[in-house]
Amino acid sequence: MLDMDRSQILRLVIPSIIVIVVSILTMKFSPSETLVPLPTPVSNSSNLTNTKGVEIIAEGLQAPRSIQVAGDGRIFLTEQHGSIRIIDKNGTLLEEPVADIKVENLQDAGLLGLALHPNFTQNHLFYVYYTYSNKTGLFNRVLMLEESKNRINDSKIILDGIPGSEFRDGGRIKFGPDGKLYVSTGDASIPKLSQDLNSLAGKILRVNEDGTIPKDNPFSNSFIYAYGFRNVLGLAWDPKNGQLYAADQGAAGNDEINLVSPGKNYGWPNHECNEGTESTPSLICFNPSLEPSGMTFALSSKLGYKNHLIVATLKGSHLREIDLKTNSQNTILVGYGRLADVFESRDGSIFVLTSNTDGRGLPQQGDDKILRLTKA
Repeated sequence: MLDMDRSQILRLVIPSIIVIVVSILTMKFSPSETLVPLPTPVSNSSNLTNTKGVEIIAEGLQAPRSIQVAGDGRIFLTEQHGSIRIIDKNGTLLEEPVADIKVENLQDAGLLGLALHPNFTQNHLFYVYYTYSNKTGLFNRVLMLEESKNRINDSKIILDGIPGSEFRDGGRIKFGPDGKLYVSTGDASIPKLSQDLNSLAGKILRVNEDGTIPKDNPFSNSFIYAYGFRNVLGLAWDPKNGQLYAADQGAAGNDEINLVSPGKNYGWPNHECNEGTESTPSLICFNPSLEPSGMTFALSSKLGYKNHLIVATLKGSHLREIDLKTNSQNTILVGYGRLADVFESRDGSIFVLTSNTDGRGLPQQGDDKILRLTKA
């Protein structure tokens, strides 16, 4: 009985200790100005895996990067080493990947973003963003795949030649309410590329579903929708007005939440946050760094977050709720380590990917996991 009590105590205490240590190190090595602080760690059992309202959907994953739930109830996700995995309607993680893609799995690079076509239940099309190499270096491409009965029938490259890098490789892809595919790219460790309108690095791109350039893009004959980013990993649209928001990771602190408008310059590497007047200022600046990753707006009132922005954080190791009307912020979930992506399903549940096996985290038992939040 004593051993069991010690085990339970360790399960309660260890995640909070990890968050405290990360917070201390982050504040020590980040800029001194703290516009938005890291959350206070919470150490009670409501943040652990046996919590009522937090369900483990799958575990034993290898550095998952992106998740989306299909209209038929299946869950699709990417693992950074190159596997596309499916959890079936019964909640079973299929042993065989739907596909294994040859990728360059290096730090930030690998198999990253995933987006289901808005009409996926009819056409079974989905898209992935991944890093590959050739004789001239590292690059990224977007691949369109056709799926049937958990197998790939066909594939087509729809966007290629995006500069790649071991660090700051971008990779979030999502369909917007306008039916266009939005693609976030990193600066590929060459900051000046973010300001170069002849390069796809450090940008948010806007693409037709077939890989052609939309006629109403802000720059003629260009995929570029907005530029001046360092490493955007979060894209989300406000359900009330359709406005696009992006989360950009700063160099040392200065992580940003930006309201993205077509054709606008967001400053990197010349300015971060609200330092300059030549670029579009950020709405929110995080110091110390949280490393914001996947994010979404809650459409449902089921968990009490309707119309609020939900952001997964890697370095911050928590799920953050932001009310953009009031700029008030709360911590939804802590104690599971690094969080790579978040997705709200049609029933209002929130799915969260952990990312503790990516070489930068402290893996816990069963990592990495998919968590399902069903109760606030």
